[in-house]
Parts: sequence; C-alpha cells; structure tokens
Amino acid sequence: MNIDYQRTEDAFKELGMTHFGQEYSQKQQSNFFDQFETGQMDIPTFLETLRKQCPMAQSDYDVIAAWNAMLLDLPLRRLQLLQQLQIHFNTFLLSNTNELHEQAFNKTLQAQCGHTHFGFFFDRVYYSHRVGLRKPNKEVFELILEQNNLKPEQTLFLDDSLQHVDSARSLGLQVIHLHAGMSMEKDIFKAKQ
Repeated sequence: MNIDYQRTEDAFKELGMTHFGQEYSQKQQSNFFDQFETGQMDIPTFLETLRKQCPMAQSDYDVIAAWNAMLLDLPLRRLQLLQQLQIHFNTFLLSNTNELHEQAFNKTLQAQCGHTHFGFFFDRVYYSHRVGLRKPNKEVFELILEQNNLKPEQTLFLDDSLQHVDSARSLGLQVIHLHAGMSMEKDIFKAKQ
C-alpha cells in the first residue's frame, strides 16, 4: 500500500496536535506509538490518549481519520505481481502496523479486489501488533526465519525504511532499500520487454 506519513502529520496538526511529527515518523516514533504497534495498547486507550492532545477533535472518528490519512492507494499491478511471485517463491509480509490500520487497509483491499485480508497474497503475514515485535528489532526477523525454516542468505527483504533494511542485512538477509519514488513493480520486478 502506498503511504504518505505527512498526510497524517498534517491531519493531526489540523486537530491541534502540533508536535505530532516529533512523536511519530517513518524513521522513529515515541514509546506510545510503539506500544500500539506491538499490541500492548488497545484501541480505546490509543484514541483517548490522542484525543486529549487534539483540542479540535470532536470525536474518536476525527482521530481515526487523521491516523488513517497516511494510507493511500493499493496499486492493482502490485497485487498482481505478488500473486505472480507467490507461484515461484515463498512470500511473507512483515509490517509495522496496528489494529486500526489493519482494519482500514483490509477494507480498502476488499473494496478494490474482493479479498478480506493480505493473507491471500502471501504465504504468511506478520503484523507487529499481532506478533508483539516490530522492525527494526532483530527479533522479529529471527522469528520469521525460524518459523519458516528460511536461510538468511537465500531470503530477500524489501523495505522503504533504511533502518529496517540495515537490521535485516546485519542478520545476513539479502536486501533492497526502496528509496523514495521506487516501487516493486516499476523498479525491482519489471516485466520482460
């Protein structure tokens, strides 16, 4: 899924939380957001805590809308590519995410192609809020390698966050850092000419 962190920061600023960017970004986040993304905090506590910092928020819906603002489109070509890769390779999804985002992107996925979850496109899905671990912590990579009997040197990890790529590389995984503007379908797994 395409993501734009700035949209969420802007949405929270509109709700009066001017320091949101200091608390949450693609590169780092505060312990509060870590707790939510590792399943240590439930949705009501997350929303209540944020609403207290958002004087312009009228309801939980306002906070949820701001939080989900970063979730953009889901390119159909990318989903098709995942299906093609799955024919020839074991594929896994490792995502730092949370319950609210999972609900939102599953809704988008269902509306777009009729599938209710990303498990259709991967052999196994690992969401940080479900496994209690998040990238770039090495433990989450080790968990996936162990549970699936994967050899690091034969495993390719793609990610758009350099700190995640560096962590995977330190464990011996093959890595590709998706820089800004790059995509799987356009730059990595190109169609034969």
